[in-house]
Amino acid sequence: MSSEINYNEVASTNFIDDFIKEDLAPGGRTEGMQVHTRFPPEPNGYLHIGHAKAIYVNFSAAERFGGVCNLRMDDTNPVKEDEEFVNGMKEDIHWLGYDWGDRFYHASDYFEDMYRGAEELIEKGLAYVCELSQEQMKEMRGDLTTPARSPYRDRPKEESLSLFRRMRAGEFEDGRMTLRAKIDLASGNFNMRDPVIYRINRKTHHRTGDKWCIYPMYDYAHPFEDAMEHITHSLCSLEFEDHRPFYDWVIENVTLPSKPRQIEFARLGINYTVMSKRKLRALVEGGYVDGWDDPRMPTLCGLRRRGYTPRAIRNFSERNGVSKASSTVEYGFLEHCLREDLNETARRVMAVLRPVKLVITNYPADKTETFTVENNPNRPEDGTREVSFSRELWVEAEDFLPEAAPKFKRLYPGGPECRLKGAYIIKCVGYETDENGNVTEIAAEYDPNSRGGDPADGRKIKGATLHWVDAGTAVDAQVRVYDNLFSAENPEEGDFLEHLNPNSLQVLDGCKAEASLAAAKPGESYQFMRQGYFCADSKDSKPGSLVFNRSVKLKDSFKPGA
Repeated sequence: MSSEINYNEVASTNFIDDFIKEDLAPGGRTEGMQVHTRFPPEPNGYLHIGHAKAIYVNFSAAERFGGVCNLRMDDTNPVKEDEEFVNGMKEDIHWLGYDWGDRFYHASDYFEDMYRGAEELIEKGLAYVCELSQEQMKEMRGDLTTPARSPYRDRPKEESLSLFRRMRAGEFEDGRMTLRAKIDLASGNFNMRDPVIYRINRKTHHRTGDKWCIYPMYDYAHPFEDAMEHITHSLCSLEFEDHRPFYDWVIENVTLPSKPRQIEFARLGINYTVMSKRKLRALVEGGYVDGWDDPRMPTLCGLRRRGYTPRAIRNFSERNGVSKASSTVEYGFLEHCLREDLNETARRVMAVLRPVKLVITNYPADKTETFTVENNPNRPEDGTREVSFSRELWVEAEDFLPEAAPKFKRLYPGGPECRLKGAYIIKCVGYETDENGNVTEIAAEYDPNSRGGDPADGRKIKGATLHWVDAGTAVDAQVRVYDNLFSAENPEEGDFLEHLNPNSLQVLDGCKAEASLAAAKPGESYQFMRQGYFCADSKDSKPGSLVFNRSVKLKDSFKPGA
Protein backbone atom coordinates (compact mmCIF):
# COMPACT_ATOMS: atom_id res chain seq x y z
CA MET A 1 0.00 0.00 0.00
CA SER A 2 1.17 3.52 -0.71
CA SER A 3 -0.17 4.54 2.70
CA GLU A 4 1.89 3.86 5.81
CA ILE A 5 -1.25 2.78 7.69
CA ASN A 6 -1.64 -0.96 8.23
CA TYR A 7 -5.22 -1.73 7.28
CA ASN A 8 -5.25 -4.66 9.76
CA GLU A 9 -4.76 -2.17 12.59
CA VAL A 10 -7.69 0.05 11.55
CA ALA A 11 -10.63 -0.49 13.90
CA SER A 12 -13.79 -1.05 11.85
CA THR A 13 -16.46 1.51 12.63
CA ASN A 14 -19.05 0.22 10.14
CA PHE A 15 -19.65 -2.30 7.36
CA ILE A 16 -17.91 -0.08 4.79
CA ASP A 17 -14.64 -0.47 6.70
CA ASP A 18 -15.07 -4.24 6.55
CA PHE A 19 -15.53 -4.11 2.76
CA ILE A 20 -12.44 -1.94 2.37
CA LYS A 21 -10.36 -4.32 4.48
CA GLU A 22 -11.60 -7.19 2.37
CA ASP A 23 -10.48 -5.40 -0.78
CA LEU A 24 -7.07 -4.49 0.69
CA ALA A 25 -6.31 -8.01 1.88
CA PRO A 26 -3.91 -10.24 -0.13
CA GLY A 27 -5.66 -11.23 -3.30
CA GLY A 28 -8.26 -8.50 -2.83
CA ARG A 29 -9.38 -6.27 -5.66
CA THR A 30 -7.41 -3.24 -4.39
CA GLU A 31 -4.44 -5.01 -2.81
CA GLY A 32 -1.46 -2.65 -2.66
CA MET A 33 -3.53 0.38 -3.69
CA GLN A 34 -4.25 3.56 -1.76
CA VAL A 35 -7.87 3.91 -0.67
CA HIS A 36 -9.44 6.60 -2.82
CA THR A 37 -12.98 7.93 -2.32
CA ARG A 38 -14.90 10.93 -3.63
CA PHE A 39 -17.78 13.23 -2.73
CA PRO A 40 -19.76 14.06 -5.91
CA PRO A 41 -22.52 16.65 -5.29
CA GLU A 42 -24.64 18.11 -8.07
CA PRO A 43 -24.19 21.92 -8.16
CA ASN A 44 -27.90 22.73 -8.38
CA GLY A 45 -28.36 24.00 -4.83
CA TYR A 46 -26.55 24.29 -1.52
CA LEU A 47 -25.39 21.38 0.62
CA HIS A 48 -27.63 20.36 3.52
CA ILE A 49 -27.26 18.34 6.72
CA GLY A 50 -27.89 15.10 4.78
CA HIS A 51 -24.87 15.86 2.63
CA ALA A 52 -22.84 16.32 5.81
CA LYS A 53 -23.24 12.60 6.48
CA ALA A 54 -22.10 11.70 2.96
CA ILE A 55 -19.13 14.07 3.32
CA TYR A 56 -18.24 12.45 6.64
CA VAL A 57 -18.58 8.91 5.25
CA ASN A 58 -16.34 9.57 2.23
CA PHE A 59 -13.66 11.74 3.83
CA SER A 60 -13.44 9.78 7.10
CA ALA A 61 -13.22 6.39 5.35
CA ALA A 62 -10.28 7.63 3.30
CA GLU A 63 -8.66 9.18 6.37
CA ARG A 64 -8.94 6.02 8.49
CA PHE A 65 -7.11 3.99 5.85
CA GLY A 66 -4.52 6.62 5.00
CA GLY A 67 -6.19 7.40 1.68
CA VAL A 68 -7.49 10.48 -0.09
CA CYS A 69 -10.89 11.85 -1.06
CA ASN A 70 -11.72 13.86 -4.19
CA LEU A 71 -14.31 16.59 -4.53
CA ARG A 72 -16.17 16.30 -7.82
CA MET A 73 -19.03 18.39 -9.15
CA ASP A 74 -21.63 16.23 -10.89
CA ASP A 75 -22.44 18.81 -13.56
CA THR A 76 -24.03 16.49 -16.16
CA ASN A 77 -27.36 18.38 -16.10
CA PRO A 78 -26.92 22.01 -17.18
CA VAL A 79 -30.52 23.07 -16.51
CA LYS A 80 -30.20 24.24 -12.88
CA GLU A 81 -26.47 24.17 -12.27
CA ASP A 82 -24.61 27.33 -11.35
CA GLU A 83 -21.11 28.41 -10.34
CA GLU A 84 -22.66 30.03 -7.25
CA PHE A 85 -23.53 26.58 -5.94
CA VAL A 86 -20.06 25.23 -6.76
CA ASN A 87 -18.40 27.97 -4.70
CA GLY A 88 -20.93 27.56 -1.90
CA MET A 89 -20.28 23.82 -1.69
CA LYS A 90 -16.53 24.29 -1.52
CA GLU A 91 -16.95 26.84 1.27
CA ASP A 92 -19.27 24.52 3.23
CA ILE A 93 -16.96 21.51 2.99
CA HIS A 94 -13.94 23.53 4.06
CA TRP A 95 -16.00 24.97 6.93
CA LEU A 96 -16.72 21.43 8.13
CA GLY A 97 -12.99 20.86 8.30
CA TYR A 98 -12.41 18.65 5.25
CA ASP A 99 -9.97 19.27 2.43
CA TRP A 100 -9.49 17.66 -0.98
CA GLY A 101 -6.12 19.22 -1.75
CA ASP A 102 -5.66 19.63 -5.51
CA ARG A 103 -8.17 16.87 -6.30
CA PHE A 104 -11.08 19.04 -7.43
CA TYR A 105 -12.87 17.79 -10.53
CA HIS A 106 -16.03 18.16 -12.58
CA ALA A 107 -17.99 15.53 -14.46
CA SER A 108 -17.67 17.87 -17.43
CA ASP A 109 -13.89 17.28 -17.35
CA TYR A 110 -14.69 13.88 -18.85
CA PHE A 111 -17.36 14.76 -21.43
CA GLU A 112 -15.06 13.92 -24.34
CA ASP A 113 -14.00 10.63 -22.70
CA MET A 114 -17.63 9.73 -22.02
CA TYR A 115 -18.52 10.42 -25.63
CA ARG A 116 -15.71 8.15 -26.85
CA GLY A 117 -16.89 5.48 -24.41
CA ALA A 118 -20.38 5.72 -25.87
CA GLU A 119 -19.04 5.27 -29.39
CA GLU A 120 -17.11 2.23 -28.15
CA LEU A 121 -20.33 0.71 -26.84
CA ILE A 122 -22.05 1.32 -30.18
CA GLU A 123 -19.17 -0.30 -32.07
CA LYS A 124 -19.36 -3.32 -29.73
CA GLY A 125 -23.08 -3.64 -30.42
CA LEU A 126 -23.86 -2.65 -26.85
CA ALA A 127 -25.64 0.65 -27.52
CA TYR A 128 -28.07 1.98 -30.13
CA VAL A 129 -29.82 5.20 -31.07
CA CYS A 130 -33.52 5.06 -30.16
CA GLU A 131 -36.17 7.37 -31.59
CA LEU A 132 -38.91 6.64 -29.07
CA SER A 133 -40.24 9.70 -27.28
CA GLN A 134 -40.17 9.79 -23.50
CA GLU A 135 -43.88 8.95 -23.40
CA GLN A 136 -43.47 6.05 -25.84
CA MET A 137 -40.54 4.71 -23.86
CA LYS A 138 -42.70 4.65 -20.73
CA GLU A 139 -45.47 2.88 -22.61
CA MET A 140 -43.04 0.21 -23.85
CA ARG A 141 -41.22 -0.22 -20.55
CA GLY A 142 -43.20 -3.35 -19.71
CA ASP A 143 -43.81 -4.75 -16.24
CA LEU A 144 -42.55 -7.60 -14.10
CA THR A 145 -44.00 -10.18 -16.47
CA THR A 146 -43.73 -8.25 -19.74
CA PRO A 147 -40.38 -7.27 -21.29
CA ALA A 148 -39.72 -3.75 -22.50
CA ARG A 149 -39.71 -3.05 -26.24
CA SER A 150 -37.92 -0.83 -28.71
CA PRO A 151 -38.31 -1.05 -32.49
CA TYR A 152 -34.82 0.45 -32.83
CA ARG A 153 -32.95 -2.13 -30.76
CA ASP A 154 -31.64 -4.05 -33.77
CA ARG A 155 -30.59 -0.94 -35.67
CA PRO A 156 -27.24 -1.60 -37.38
CA LYS A 157 -24.35 -0.25 -35.38
CA GLU A 158 -23.07 1.73 -38.36
CA GLU A 159 -26.40 3.56 -38.52
CA SER A 160 -26.46 4.17 -34.76
CA LEU A 161 -22.90 5.50 -34.87
CA SER A 162 -23.77 7.89 -37.70
CA LEU A 163 -26.91 9.11 -35.92
CA PHE A 164 -25.07 9.54 -32.62
CA ARG A 165 -22.45 11.69 -34.30
CA ARG A 166 -25.19 13.74 -35.91
CA MET A 167 -26.84 14.11 -32.48
CA ARG A 168 -23.60 15.61 -31.23
CA ALA A 169 -23.42 17.88 -34.29
CA GLY A 170 -26.80 19.35 -33.35
CA GLU A 171 -28.79 18.07 -36.33
CA PHE A 172 -31.78 16.94 -34.23
CA GLU A 173 -34.12 18.78 -31.92
CA ASP A 174 -34.33 18.10 -28.18
CA GLY A 175 -36.04 14.81 -27.37
CA ARG A 176 -35.85 13.54 -30.94
CA MET A 177 -33.37 10.74 -30.16
CA THR A 178 -31.54 9.10 -27.29
CA LEU A 179 -28.65 6.69 -27.02
CA ARG A 180 -29.55 3.57 -25.04
CA ALA A 181 -27.39 0.82 -23.63
CA LYS A 182 -28.26 -2.60 -25.08
CA ILE A 183 -28.53 -4.89 -22.05
CA ASP A 184 -31.70 -6.88 -21.22
CA LEU A 185 -35.25 -5.73 -21.98
CA ALA A 186 -36.63 -8.51 -19.78
CA SER A 187 -34.49 -7.79 -16.71
CA GLY A 188 -36.25 -7.81 -13.35
CA ASN A 189 -34.19 -4.70 -12.56
CA PHE A 190 -35.78 -1.98 -14.67
CA ASN A 191 -32.54 0.00 -14.54
CA MET A 192 -31.08 -2.66 -16.83
CA ARG A 193 -33.85 -2.53 -19.45
CA ASP A 194 -31.76 -0.70 -22.01
CA PRO A 195 -31.34 2.53 -20.01
CA VAL A 196 -30.82 5.86 -21.75
CA ILE A 197 -27.19 6.98 -21.53
CA TYR A 198 -27.32 10.16 -23.69
CA ARG A 199 -30.05 12.68 -24.46
CA ILE A 200 -30.24 15.81 -26.59
CA ASN A 201 -30.49 18.92 -24.41
CA ARG A 202 -29.74 22.34 -25.88
CA LYS A 203 -28.91 24.13 -22.64
CA THR A 204 -25.91 26.30 -21.94
CA HIS A 205 -23.57 24.60 -19.48
CA HIS A 206 -22.02 26.77 -16.77
CA ARG A 207 -18.52 25.49 -17.67
CA THR A 208 -18.60 24.25 -21.27
CA GLY A 209 -21.01 26.85 -22.61
CA ASP A 210 -22.70 25.69 -25.83
CA LYS A 211 -20.01 23.22 -26.85
CA TRP A 212 -22.32 20.28 -26.18
CA CYS A 213 -25.95 19.72 -27.09
CA ILE A 214 -25.96 16.11 -25.88
CA TYR A 215 -25.34 15.22 -22.24
CA PRO A 216 -24.71 11.88 -20.50
CA MET A 217 -27.18 10.52 -17.97
CA TYR A 218 -25.83 10.31 -14.43
CA ASP A 219 -25.98 6.50 -14.28
CA TYR A 220 -23.57 6.37 -17.21
CA ALA A 221 -21.39 9.28 -16.09
CA HIS A 222 -21.02 8.13 -12.48
CA PRO A 223 -18.92 4.96 -13.03
CA PHE A 224 -17.02 6.73 -15.81
CA GLU A 225 -15.95 9.57 -13.53
CA ASP A 226 -14.97 7.19 -10.72
CA ALA A 227 -12.85 5.08 -13.06
CA MET A 228 -11.12 8.09 -14.62
CA GLU A 229 -10.13 9.32 -11.15
CA HIS A 230 -8.97 5.86 -10.02
CA ILE A 231 -11.53 5.79 -7.21
CA THR A 232 -11.25 2.52 -5.30
CA HIS A 233 -14.50 2.74 -3.35
CA SER A 234 -17.50 4.68 -4.63
CA LEU A 235 -19.60 5.27 -1.49
CA CYS A 236 -23.20 6.11 -2.41
CA SER A 237 -26.53 6.50 -0.68
CA LEU A 238 -28.90 3.56 -0.65
CA GLU A 239 -31.09 4.64 -3.58
CA PHE A 240 -28.19 3.73 -5.88
CA GLU A 241 -28.24 0.07 -4.84
CA ASP A 242 -30.56 -0.91 -7.71
CA HIS A 243 -28.33 1.08 -10.08
CA ARG A 244 -25.18 -0.84 -9.13
CA PRO A 245 -25.63 -3.55 -11.80
CA PHE A 246 -25.53 -0.86 -14.48
CA TYR A 247 -22.55 0.80 -12.77
CA ASP A 248 -20.69 -2.52 -12.95
CA TRP A 249 -21.86 -3.08 -16.55
CA VAL A 250 -20.31 0.21 -17.67
CA ILE A 251 -17.07 -0.59 -15.83
CA GLU A 252 -16.84 -3.98 -17.54
CA ASN A 253 -17.80 -2.92 -21.08
CA VAL A 254 -16.01 0.41 -21.60
CA THR A 255 -12.23 0.67 -21.78
CA LEU A 256 -11.42 2.51 -18.54
CA PRO A 257 -8.23 2.98 -16.49
CA SER A 258 -9.56 1.43 -13.25
CA LYS A 259 -12.41 -0.63 -11.79
CA PRO A 260 -14.01 1.04 -8.76
CA ARG A 261 -16.38 -0.72 -6.38
CA GLN A 262 -19.73 0.86 -5.48
CA ILE A 263 -20.92 0.47 -1.85
CA GLU A 264 -24.24 1.88 -0.62
CA PHE A 265 -25.26 3.19 2.79
CA ALA A 266 -28.50 4.63 4.18
CA ARG A 267 -29.16 8.34 3.78
CA LEU A 268 -29.76 10.60 6.74
CA GLY A 269 -33.37 11.45 7.54
CA ILE A 270 -34.37 14.02 10.19
CA ASN A 271 -37.88 14.70 11.44
CA TYR A 272 -39.55 18.12 10.99
CA THR A 273 -37.29 18.64 7.97
CA VAL A 274 -37.23 18.24 4.20
CA MET A 275 -33.94 17.62 2.41
CA SER A 276 -34.98 17.28 -1.20
CA LYS A 277 -33.12 19.94 -3.18
CA ARG A 278 -36.23 20.38 -5.30
CA LYS A 279 -38.26 21.23 -2.19
CA LEU A 280 -35.55 23.42 -0.70
CA ARG A 281 -35.36 25.29 -4.00
CA ALA A 282 -39.17 25.73 -3.91
CA LEU A 283 -38.90 27.26 -0.43
CA VAL A 284 -36.28 29.74 -1.67
CA GLU A 285 -37.88 30.63 -4.98
CA GLY A 286 -41.35 30.84 -3.44
CA GLY A 287 -40.17 33.35 -0.83
CA TYR A 288 -41.11 31.11 2.09
CA VAL A 289 -37.61 31.59 3.52
CA ASP A 290 -34.96 34.28 3.24
CA GLY A 291 -32.64 32.48 0.83
CA TRP A 292 -30.61 29.28 0.98
CA ASP A 293 -28.85 30.51 4.13
CA ASP A 294 -32.04 31.24 6.08
CA PRO A 295 -31.26 29.95 9.60
CA ARG A 296 -34.39 27.77 9.49
CA MET A 297 -33.11 25.85 6.47
CA PRO A 298 -31.28 22.51 6.88
CA THR A 299 -28.58 23.76 4.49
CA LEU A 300 -25.06 23.91 5.89
CA CYS A 301 -24.89 27.65 5.16
CA GLY A 302 -28.22 28.10 6.98
CA LEU A 303 -27.07 26.06 9.97
CA ARG A 304 -23.79 27.99 10.03
CA ARG A 305 -25.66 31.30 10.03
CA ARG A 306 -27.88 30.04 12.84
CA GLY A 307 -24.81 29.29 14.95
CA TYR A 308 -24.12 25.61 14.38
CA THR A 309 -20.48 24.65 14.64
CA PRO A 310 -18.45 22.29 12.43
CA ARG A 311 -17.67 20.09 15.42
CA ALA A 312 -21.34 19.73 16.33
CA ILE A 313 -22.24 18.64 12.81
CA ARG A 314 -19.29 16.26 12.55
CA ASN A 315 -20.19 14.71 15.91
CA PHE A 316 -23.79 14.39 14.79
CA SER A 317 -22.74 12.65 11.58
CA GLU A 318 -20.34 10.31 13.35
CA ARG A 319 -22.65 9.37 16.21
CA ASN A 320 -25.54 8.55 13.88
CA GLY A 321 -23.45 5.72 12.50
CA VAL A 322 -23.42 4.17 9.04
CA SER A 323 -25.77 1.33 8.13
CA LYS A 324 -27.85 -0.20 5.36
CA ALA A 325 -31.12 0.45 7.21
CA SER A 326 -32.93 3.71 6.54
CA SER A 327 -34.00 5.58 9.66
CA THR A 328 -35.16 9.00 10.79
CA VAL A 329 -33.15 10.83 13.42
CA GLU A 330 -34.68 13.24 15.90
CA TYR A 331 -33.94 16.89 15.20
CA GLY A 332 -33.40 17.12 18.94
CA PHE A 333 -30.25 15.01 18.59
CA LEU A 334 -28.74 17.56 16.22
CA GLU A 335 -29.56 20.27 18.77
CA HIS A 336 -28.09 18.10 21.53
CA CYS A 337 -24.77 17.88 19.66
CA LEU A 338 -24.68 21.65 19.23
CA ARG A 339 -25.56 22.26 22.86
CA GLU A 340 -22.73 19.97 23.97
CA ASP A 341 -20.21 21.91 21.89
CA LEU A 342 -21.40 25.39 22.81
CA ASN A 343 -21.54 24.53 26.49
CA GLU A 344 -17.77 24.07 26.30
CA THR A 345 -16.92 26.95 23.99
CA ALA A 346 -19.50 29.76 24.14
CA ARG A 347 -18.95 32.78 26.36
CA ARG A 348 -21.62 33.41 29.03
CA VAL A 349 -23.21 36.84 28.84
CA MET A 350 -26.43 38.49 29.96
CA ALA A 351 -29.09 39.78 27.60
CA VAL A 352 -32.72 40.67 28.25
CA LEU A 353 -35.04 39.78 25.37
CA ARG A 354 -38.29 41.33 26.63
CA PRO A 355 -37.03 44.14 28.84
CA VAL A 356 -38.76 46.01 31.63
CA LYS A 357 -37.02 48.63 33.81
CA LEU A 358 -36.04 47.65 37.35
CA VAL A 359 -35.21 50.54 39.71
CA ILE A 360 -33.40 49.75 42.98
CA THR A 361 -34.84 52.52 45.11
CA ASN A 362 -32.31 52.35 47.94
CA TYR A 363 -29.28 52.21 45.68
CA PRO A 364 -27.44 55.56 45.31
CA ALA A 365 -28.54 57.31 42.11
CA ASP A 366 -25.02 58.50 41.29
CA LYS A 367 -23.25 55.24 42.02
CA THR A 368 -21.86 52.77 39.47
CA GLU A 369 -19.81 49.69 40.21
CA THR A 370 -18.50 46.65 38.33
CA PHE A 371 -18.50 42.94 38.95
CA THR A 372 -15.89 40.53 37.66
CA VAL A 373 -17.41 37.45 36.05
CA GLU A 374 -16.00 34.42 34.25
CA ASN A 375 -16.50 34.26 30.50
CA ASN A 376 -17.07 30.50 30.64
CA PRO A 377 -16.79 28.43 33.84
CA ASN A 378 -15.87 25.41 31.69
CA ARG A 379 -12.90 27.27 30.22
CA PRO A 380 -10.95 29.21 32.88
CA GLU A 381 -8.41 30.04 30.18
CA ASP A 382 -11.00 32.33 28.58
CA GLY A 383 -10.57 34.71 31.49
CA THR A 384 -13.00 37.20 32.99
CA ARG A 385 -14.73 40.44 32.10
CA GLU A 386 -16.17 43.41 33.95
CA VAL A 387 -19.96 43.92 34.07
CA SER A 388 -21.30 47.32 35.18
CA PHE A 389 -24.11 47.77 37.73
CA SER A 390 -26.17 50.82 38.67
CA ARG A 391 -29.50 51.90 40.17
CA GLU A 392 -31.47 51.20 36.99
CA LEU A 393 -31.38 47.81 35.32
CA TRP A 394 -33.23 45.86 32.65
CA VAL A 395 -34.81 42.54 33.61
CA GLU A 396 -37.11 40.12 31.77
CA ALA A 397 -40.78 41.03 31.78
CA GLU A 398 -41.60 37.38 32.47
CA ASP A 399 -39.67 37.61 35.77
CA PHE A 400 -42.37 39.85 37.25
CA LEU A 401 -46.03 39.46 38.17
CA PRO A 402 -48.22 42.12 39.81
CA GLU A 403 -49.54 39.48 42.23
CA ALA A 404 -48.35 36.23 43.68
CA ALA A 405 -48.96 33.05 41.73
CA PRO A 406 -48.47 29.39 42.68
CA LYS A 407 -44.82 28.28 42.37
CA PHE A 408 -43.78 31.72 41.04
CA LYS A 409 -40.53 32.49 42.86
CA ARG A 410 -39.49 35.61 41.04
CA LEU A 411 -40.46 39.26 41.44
CA TYR A 412 -43.82 40.50 42.78
CA PRO A 413 -44.68 43.01 45.53
CA GLY A 414 -44.09 41.38 48.88
CA GLY A 415 -42.56 38.34 47.22
CA PRO A 416 -39.40 36.42 48.09
CA GLU A 417 -35.89 37.76 47.91
CA CYS A 418 -34.23 37.06 44.55
CA ARG A 419 -30.62 37.12 43.46
CA LEU A 420 -29.40 39.30 40.64
CA LYS A 421 -26.84 37.05 38.96
CA GLY A 422 -23.38 37.88 40.30
CA ALA A 423 -24.56 41.09 41.98
CA TYR A 424 -26.97 41.60 44.89
CA ILE A 425 -30.04 40.16 46.57
CA ILE A 426 -33.17 42.23 45.97
CA LYS A 427 -36.83 42.26 46.99
CA CYS A 428 -39.71 43.72 44.94
CA VAL A 429 -41.56 46.57 46.67
CA GLY A 430 -43.85 47.89 43.92
CA TYR A 431 -44.37 48.70 40.26
CA GLU A 432 -45.75 51.30 37.85
CA THR A 433 -48.00 50.91 34.80
CA ASP A 434 -49.04 53.03 31.82
CA GLU A 435 -52.59 54.05 30.92
CA ASN A 436 -53.18 50.62 29.40
CA GLY A 437 -52.13 48.77 32.51
CA ASN A 438 -48.80 47.60 31.09
CA VAL A 439 -45.97 47.39 33.59
CA THR A 440 -43.40 50.07 32.81
CA GLU A 441 -41.20 49.94 35.89
CA ILE A 442 -40.52 47.59 38.79
CA ALA A 443 -39.33 48.94 42.13
CA ALA A 444 -37.04 46.91 44.37
CA GLU A 445 -34.73 47.29 47.33
CA TYR A 446 -31.33 45.63 47.64
CA ASP A 447 -29.26 44.28 50.49
CA PRO A 448 -25.93 46.16 50.38
CA ASN A 449 -24.27 43.35 52.34
CA SER A 450 -25.01 40.73 49.68
CA ARG A 451 -22.53 41.94 47.06
CA GLY A 452 -21.68 39.17 44.64
CA GLY A 453 -25.15 37.69 45.06
CA ASP A 454 -23.72 34.63 46.81
CA PRO A 455 -22.51 35.65 50.28
CA ALA A 456 -19.87 33.61 51.98
CA ASP A 457 -22.09 33.10 55.04
CA GLY A 458 -24.23 30.71 52.99
CA ARG A 459 -27.38 32.76 53.29
CA LYS A 460 -30.30 31.01 51.62
CA ILE A 461 -33.18 32.75 49.89
CA LYS A 462 -36.46 31.42 48.51
CA GLY A 463 -36.49 33.33 45.24
CA ALA A 464 -34.86 32.62 41.90
CA THR A 465 -31.60 33.91 40.43
CA LEU A 466 -32.33 36.47 37.70
CA HIS A 467 -30.20 37.80 34.87
CA TRP A 468 -30.09 41.54 34.25
CA VAL A 469 -28.39 44.27 32.25
CA ASP A 470 -27.24 47.68 33.45
CA ALA A 471 -29.52 50.27 31.84
CA GLY A 472 -26.73 52.82 31.77
CA THR A 473 -24.41 50.77 29.58
CA ALA A 474 -26.74 48.34 27.80
CA VAL A 475 -26.61 48.02 24.02
CA ASP A 476 -29.71 47.52 21.87
CA ALA A 477 -30.09 44.41 19.76
CA GLN A 478 -32.56 42.58 17.61
CA VAL A 479 -32.98 38.91 18.48
CA ARG A 480 -34.43 36.33 16.12
CA VAL A 481 -35.96 33.32 17.82
CA TYR A 482 -36.25 30.27 15.55
CA ASP A 483 -38.34 27.14 15.73
CA ASN A 484 -38.76 24.20 13.33
CA LEU A 485 -39.62 25.32 9.81
CA PHE A 486 -42.29 22.61 9.66
CA SER A 487 -44.95 21.78 12.23
CA ALA A 488 -45.40 18.17 11.04
CA GLU A 489 -42.96 15.48 12.11
CA ASN A 490 -42.90 14.11 8.57
CA PRO A 491 -43.56 17.06 6.24
CA GLU A 492 -42.77 14.86 3.22
CA GLU A 493 -46.25 13.36 3.54
CA GLY A 494 -48.65 15.25 1.28
CA ASP A 495 -47.95 18.83 0.24
CA PHE A 496 -44.93 19.84 2.31
CA LEU A 497 -45.83 23.53 2.01
CA GLU A 498 -49.02 22.89 3.93
CA HIS A 499 -46.90 21.91 6.93
CA LEU A 500 -44.95 25.17 7.17
CA ASN A 501 -44.81 26.41 10.75
CA PRO A 502 -46.19 30.00 10.89
CA ASN A 503 -44.29 30.53 14.16
CA SER A 504 -40.90 29.38 12.91
CA LEU A 505 -39.48 32.90 13.28
CA GLN A 506 -40.15 35.51 15.94
CA VAL A 507 -38.31 38.82 15.69
CA LEU A 508 -37.73 40.67 18.95
CA ASP A 509 -36.69 44.33 18.69
CA GLY A 510 -35.44 46.52 21.52
CA CYS A 511 -33.63 43.73 23.36
CA LYS A 512 -30.96 44.83 25.86
CA ALA A 513 -27.52 43.24 26.06
CA GLU A 514 -24.54 43.84 28.30
CA ALA A 515 -21.99 46.31 26.96
CA SER A 516 -19.38 43.69 26.02
CA LEU A 517 -21.64 42.52 23.17
CA ALA A 518 -21.17 45.82 21.37
CA ALA A 519 -18.03 44.26 19.92
CA ALA A 520 -19.68 40.98 18.90
CA LYS A 521 -18.29 39.75 15.61
CA PRO A 522 -20.54 38.14 12.99
CA GLY A 523 -20.74 34.40 13.63
CA GLU A 524 -19.57 34.57 17.26
CA SER A 525 -21.56 32.37 19.64
CA TYR A 526 -22.70 33.20 23.17
CA GLN A 527 -24.79 31.69 25.89
CA PHE A 528 -27.39 34.22 26.94
CA MET A 529 -27.92 33.22 30.55
CA ARG A 530 -31.26 31.50 31.13
CA GLN A 531 -32.21 32.07 27.47
CA GLY A 532 -30.20 29.77 25.24
CA TYR A 533 -27.30 29.88 22.82
CA PHE A 534 -27.16 32.72 20.30
CA CYS A 535 -24.81 33.93 17.61
CA ALA A 536 -24.31 37.29 15.94
CA ASP A 537 -25.94 37.08 12.51
CA SER A 538 -23.27 36.75 9.83
CA LYS A 539 -25.16 38.90 7.31
CA ASP A 540 -27.10 41.51 9.24
CA SER A 541 -25.25 42.15 12.50
CA LYS A 542 -22.78 45.02 12.68
CA PRO A 543 -21.54 47.53 15.29
CA GLY A 544 -24.39 49.80 16.28
CA SER A 545 -26.99 47.45 14.78
CA LEU A 546 -26.63 44.10 16.52
CA VAL A 547 -28.64 41.09 15.39
CA PHE A 548 -28.51 37.75 17.19
CA ASN A 549 -29.97 34.40 16.12
CA ARG A 550 -31.04 31.84 18.66
CA SER A 551 -29.08 28.72 17.79
CA VAL A 552 -30.65 26.38 20.32
CA LYS A 553 -32.51 26.49 23.63
CA LEU A 554 -30.71 25.84 26.88
CA LYS A 555 -33.00 23.01 27.93
CA ASP A 556 -32.08 19.66 26.46
CA SER A 557 -35.13 17.45 26.03
CA PHE A 558 -33.20 14.86 24.00
CA LYS A 559 -32.03 11.83 25.95
CA PRO A 560 -29.22 9.92 24.20
CA GLY A 561 -29.93 6.20 24.13
CA ALA A 562 -33.57 6.68 25.09
